[in-house]
Amino acid sequence: MPKWISFETQEEFFELLCAGAPIAHAAAWSGVSIETATKWWRERGVMGLQMAVGARGGLPGSAPLRRPGDDREVRRRRPLTSEDRAVIAALVHQGVSLREIGRLLGRDVSVISREVARNSGPDGSYHGPVAHRAAHERRRRPKAFKLHDPRLCGSIETWMDDGWSPGLIAAVLRKQHPHDTAAAKMARVSHETIYRALYVQTRGSLRQDLAAQLSTKRRSRKPHGSVDGRGRSLYREAFTISQRPAEVADRAVPGHWEGDLILGVGNRSAVGTLVERSTRFVILLHLPGRHDAESVAEAMIREMSRLPEHLRRSLTWDRGSELANYRDVEAALEMPVYFCDPHSPWQRGSNENTNRLLRFWLEKGTDLSTHTAEDLARIAATLNKRPRPTLDLRTPAQALAALLADPAAA
Repeated sequence: MPKWISFETQEEFFELLCAGAPIAHAAAWSGVSIETATKWWRERGVMGLQMAVGARGGLPGSAPLRRPGDDREVRRRRPLTSEDRAVIAALVHQGVSLREIGRLLGRDVSVISREVARNSGPDGSYHGPVAHRAAHERRRRPKAFKLHDPRLCGSIETWMDDGWSPGLIAAVLRKQHPHDTAAAKMARVSHETIYRALYVQTRGSLRQDLAAQLSTKRRSRKPHGSVDGRGRSLYREAFTISQRPAEVADRAVPGHWEGDLILGVGNRSAVGTLVERSTRFVILLHLPGRHDAESVAEAMIREMSRLPEHLRRSLTWDRGSELANYRDVEAALEMPVYFCDPHSPWQRGSNENTNRLLRFWLEKGTDLSTHTAEDLARIAATLNKRPRPTLDLRTPAQALAALLADPAAA
């Protein structure tokens, strides 16, 4: 900002514009050019202007904002007023800490932190009039329903047809449109809005058959039963999960895997699943005939032998009898196998979550032996190309490729 333009001049301009003046008038009254005023708004504004309204455009019309001296009834959870936001803007400009600002205003520091984060421009600046108008616009009802936008609905339908969950879709849209502008807000949608469009409100432009694309195939969650301790005596001499190195728990070092079986109808068919803890990379084991201990060990040794040694550090499995030949696995892969405590599937959290995602393709109550090795390779590749919130929306394939390209980083 040029030295001759004071912070107070900017505040005056924003106050006039947010009170409803066209941008040309607000610029003239503040003593700056329209070009300068427009640049200020583009750099620091959190709302879009309607250029067809007023001279050179302005904010859309709305109900009057609360004015200074207005002594109407204030709710118990008093919202921040324009005076509060003016104080916040001045103190932030002076470099006062958020905690100190909260103390001066008699508000919790979390209120001030949330206010500044929510109403700051892309450059990090905070201006009282802009923040007050933005808060007012957010409170307006009714809100525009976003799922009438054919482009947004088309993207959601495409992703859901590919097995993406509403939560993942919402996270990707937030990352694609991070700024708090009007256009960015209309391009984002919450997972709850998607669920409501499918089940509760049955409105919007989403295809109604999309409910069948949810991985659970049902409208409400069912409680999960406990896992039994079948075959417990087989692992008396095996390593337990409490003996795993600390590096496994904090995911700091790649090469530690979790595994289990996904069972088909009547437990007569199965697919083995392996998940690398740090990258969430998935390997599926083809078990076309049987899924006994010998078949599982053979398939696991075949698939994991293709990995370099630095990505083959340990395996954690449940206490099912299908891994009774764990000593063969340890010897062939030179990799220790650890077993969870009885009735504790949550100790393989990455694998449990991945198995839930895989149910999109490997549905419950179906014959999993109909899936060929090529089918399983395609399913694994599709899931490994899906962005993961736990990887900052990178894909498992990208994370693993980085480790293969630089073994020293592992």
